[in-house]
Amino acid sequence: MKFSRAVVKYRIPIVIISILLLIPSVIGIVKTRINYDILSYLPGDIDTMEGQDIMLDEFGKGGFSFVILEGMDDKDIVKLKEKIEQVDAVGDVLWYDTAADITIPKELLPDDIYDVFNNEDSTMMAVFFNKSTSADESLDAVAEIRKIAGEQCFVSGMTAIVEDIKELTNEEMPMYVVIAVILTSIVLAVSMDSFLIPVIFMLSLGMSILYNLGTNIFKGEISFLTQALTAVLQLAVTIDYSIFLWHSYKEQKTFYPNDNKEAMAVAISKTVTSVVSSSLTTVAGFLALCFMSYTLGMDMGIVMAKGVILGVICCITVLPSLILICDKALEKTMHKDFLPNMDGISKFIVNHRAVFLILFAVLLVPSIYGQINTNVYYNLTDSLPHDLNSAIANTKLSEEYNMASTHIVMCRSDMSSKEVSKMTAEMEKVDGVSFALGFDSIVGPMIPQEIIPESITNTLKSENWQMIIVGSDYKPASDEVNSQIEKLSSIIKNYDESGMVIGEAAATKDLISITDHDFQVVNIVSIAAIFVIIFIALKSISLPIILVAVIEFAITVNMGLPFYIKTTIPFIASVVIGTIQLGATVDYAILMTTRYKTERISGKSKYDAVTIALKTSIKSIMVSALGFFAATFGVGMYSNVDMISQLCTLMSRGAIISMVTVICVLPSMLMLLDKPIRATTLGMKTNN
Repeated sequence: MKFSRAVVKYRIPIVIISILLLIPSVIGIVKTRINYDILSYLPGDIDTMEGQDIMLDEFGKGGFSFVILEGMDDKDIVKLKEKIEQVDAVGDVLWYDTAADITIPKELLPDDIYDVFNNEDSTMMAVFFNKSTSADESLDAVAEIRKIAGEQCFVSGMTAIVEDIKELTNEEMPMYVVIAVILTSIVLAVSMDSFLIPVIFMLSLGMSILYNLGTNIFKGEISFLTQALTAVLQLAVTIDYSIFLWHSYKEQKTFYPNDNKEAMAVAISKTVTSVVSSSLTTVAGFLALCFMSYTLGMDMGIVMAKGVILGVICCITVLPSLILICDKALEKTMHKDFLPNMDGISKFIVNHRAVFLILFAVLLVPSIYGQINTNVYYNLTDSLPHDLNSAIANTKLSEEYNMASTHIVMCRSDMSSKEVSKMTAEMEKVDGVSFALGFDSIVGPMIPQEIIPESITNTLKSENWQMIIVGSDYKPASDEVNSQIEKLSSIIKNYDESGMVIGEAAATKDLISITDHDFQVVNIVSIAAIFVIIFIALKSISLPIILVAVIEFAITVNMGLPFYIKTTIPFIASVVIGTIQLGATVDYAILMTTRYKTERISGKSKYDAVTIALKTSIKSIMVSALGFFAATFGVGMYSNVDMISQLCTLMSRGAIISMVTVICVLPSMLMLLDKPIRATTLGMKTNN
């Protein structure tokens, strides 16, 4: 009570301090770098990532793009190429004139090199950046290239994709928060007993969200997915804590009708325990993401877990202070409960428990089948609108130049020309390879050595390594390109054991294998952690199994639906939804089960205990789930970034499915398994 009374006593200083803390928080938000490249979170010790480091260290080249130019003659292209070479962060620009002056007859160019770079009324050049793929300087360079080249310029590659993601998310992100706040406020205004209380909730939650985003400065940078989802998710999963405090305060006011301060002090004291225990499962779910070797999981997990903790702190300090300050205004905006009485529904569910158990059994198999067979995409381009510059460029590369993806082959620079030529010839015979372009390919025997620019050697060769650009007909993340990469890698290893294939497609291939393993690990860790938390909270062996099983069933239904509605989901969806839906919505089950346990210990029959538990918890579960739904549904509908849209849609749908499952299936499970529950739960009698 000392803490609670201190909060009440110092409510005004608390509000003042909380407002002042917004200043460093905003500064922290501005200073925190946003990483828009999800492939950069791959482990640093794999070939694709080590190869990128070699390119940067040996060649001074990080990211690269193919720039497609339309409706320009060669002389104008040469002038534009010179301008592009002057752009900050642009290292080298490779065009067919790199091999020889454009005045040289095309028939002298080796191996159809002219056709590699030209197609009817368009031409392409390879632009290498001297910074990493997603470095701010590289992104700025893409924007500058588009600016100086005009509308007939289309820039492909990961750097261009990342730049488009940056522009799109920066444009949309403010609306995510606005939509989430508006829809959640509407739900709260209808489901709570005051029209003003949603505003108070949003002020407190808004502060905690800004604190969370501001403290990310200590990480240096966060991913764009983390940045986009943090506010929405933090609002969705921590709104419960505000509801708990408000309901507790209203209850205590009946005992202290003339002393709001004492009522709030008692409410804080009673809420602390329930809020902290409730938040533990959510924090555990988020922290489970840290066990991924794909470090995007750690990025999201730490930020989200930190957000929940800050949400709890604000709930027991800032929120009660705001409520007390605005108490008179809150009283004036009170209204009747718009939600209908749920007693009849509760009795109906308990009385028809067999029907719900049958539905549970019937839905389980097709849900598992759907979850296993749901189509998943790993290609970042698939998550973006098709009218973006990078998407158009990639389409043109595929259709006009037979380059759906591009590989960079790294091999020793001391390999003989004969070996390289033989290796290149073998690579060109691999299915789907449109060309293999290296130093020897460009130079060729037909071009006199004296007309070869010195820069070409520095472009494709270093002291220790040389690069070969390989065009592919196959898209990144496809089975065809993954097989192609394996064949190319095998060919390279025959000539150079240290050789490697890098690029977007190769990195995406690694992403597939790494995340498949990560997801299994994270699911095990999250289930185990939440099992332990429930075991400690309920002092039972059987109840954690039942509660986790119920929520896992809801998750399976949620993740199985995309298969039946013909939706392809992003690769990270299964792990993000699995941990968040489990960690955030298992609270619904804990709330009901705790009341069931209390009533059962007091001597109530299993029927009465389950009925009372459902009656007393159903509204809280519904309000919580609808709040979660409102915070995420609107963003899912609004966002043009499919990855963000899909994640929010899955989370909003998952909240509703978990709500329905807990309300309809859990009571049936408690009735069916009452005997083993009593036998394995501390404090419960086995003879009642």
